[in-house]
Amino acid sequence: MLGHWRPHADYQQFVLDQLCFKFRFDPGSLLEYRDIISKLWIFNTDLLYEAMLPCYSPLGRPAIFQPEIFRVFIAMVHLRIPMRNWVSKLENNFVLRTICGLRRSEIPPIGAFYDFVSRIVRIDERPKLKSFKRKPRKKLKQGEKLPPRRPGVVAKIVKAVKKGKRLNHRPELILQKIFAVVVRESVKLGLVGETFSASGDGTCIPTGASSYGKRVCECKSNGIYNCDCKRKFSDPNATWGWDSYNECYFYGYMGYFLSTYNKDLRIDLPVYIRLVEGRRHDSISAVVALAEFRNLHPELTMDTFISDSASDNNATYELLDFWGIDAVIALNKTNSGNFWYKSEVKVNDNGVPICAAGYKMVYSGKCVEVHRSRYKWRCARVVKGAERCAACDGCSPKEYGRVFYTPFDNDLRLHPNIPRHSAEYKLKMNERTAAERINNTILNTYGVEDSKTRGKKRISFFTTMAAINIHLDAQLAVLSAKKIFDFDAIFKQALCA
Repeated sequence: MLGHWRPHADYQQFVLDQLCFKFRFDPGSLLEYRDIISKLWIFNTDLLYEAMLPCYSPLGRPAIFQPEIFRVFIAMVHLRIPMRNWVSKLENNFVLRTICGLRRSEIPPIGAFYDFVSRIVRIDERPKLKSFKRKPRKKLKQGEKLPPRRPGVVAKIVKAVKKGKRLNHRPELILQKIFAVVVRESVKLGLVGETFSASGDGTCIPTGASSYGKRVCECKSNGIYNCDCKRKFSDPNATWGWDSYNECYFYGYMGYFLSTYNKDLRIDLPVYIRLVEGRRHDSISAVVALAEFRNLHPELTMDTFISDSASDNNATYELLDFWGIDAVIALNKTNSGNFWYKSEVKVNDNGVPICAAGYKMVYSGKCVEVHRSRYKWRCARVVKGAERCAACDGCSPKEYGRVFYTPFDNDLRLHPNIPRHSAEYKLKMNERTAAERINNTILNTYGVEDSKTRGKKRISFFTTMAAINIHLDAQLAVLSAKKIFDFDAIFKQALCA
């Protein structure tokens, strides 16, 4: 069961008493940890109590020092110190254990930290026997992503969500609720508006585990080195995925984040985090992320969703229109074989396409597909045997002729609420760089990518801790600017001694 939860006000008084007494003669040591002291001072752990309750049984031995352990993880990610080194670090560093709210005799064993993570993110990651899969050999083109393994899956998810299906069965739900508490604090401070634009983007997160696994068979001793026997993997949930930016395969997970940009303060903030399989396409992660975000934050209104061409499919546009969210999504240029969005083909008032040569294109039936329903039109020169003209030279050279498609209803993909090529559309699309900056901050600034952490459970947890640090950085900047938080004034007794 969840034991005594020390109030945040008591924690602040404890830190103030301990640091002012200890560093009255050595204020320089206090200034060394000024940033993390300030973060933990404003991080109100009282708000996490309700979110943490489902992690513990109502009966049994009380678990103690839970808010203190949470602060340890925030400091751990801020200082980029591995978990295995933290117990000895806390024992030997008075400042670190004090700002986490601990005395030397109260430092939990290393097992308590691992148990804390396992309670919040309940994923079975015990080593398992699996078939060995080698790294794929097929190289993709620059900017190209692995296609969805099941075509039409996005449309099926959208159909279920529109019918009211709630995607609440996931082991990261409690972790996401904890992060939602921090996001709401940023909303109260005006860092995130109650109505805002969100950018969605996926990023590759390699695991620290080996992709080869460990042999458990006797084939090698018998001279068989390329056997198909199952191997033991320390990270059984990791898969091979394609990194379209670095143009290489990676073994691990794909992180999908929703981020927002505050124009007035010029601050990027993540508002949603989820780790999925490394081979999952971003188009699937996008609709799942939007549905989960709406369930986590019913009080917030997302007015615009900004994404790259990975989400350029009719199902996503339909879902956004169903929710009243404007779509700012780049067109998938690799789909250039469908000439239905070329500007040289116009559509008259009767809905009939007119080619560049001035001919009315010929109706060629309906195309009812999983991902779109549309009318098909063909080149009049080919169908009716008209003579070629100068305009035909820049048209399709194939014998079948140019093909053009028009949708049954209003085409949300080509004609979204914010018109493409408009100034507003370009300004919104420029905000998408916020997602890339958030990816860089989490992976590089806070060292998630270089930590060599293995397992979806721990990578998800430390990625969220990094995102919380980003929010605390922003909250601290606002509170300091408004003179609500003043480090020098709080620790004046120690600094001026």
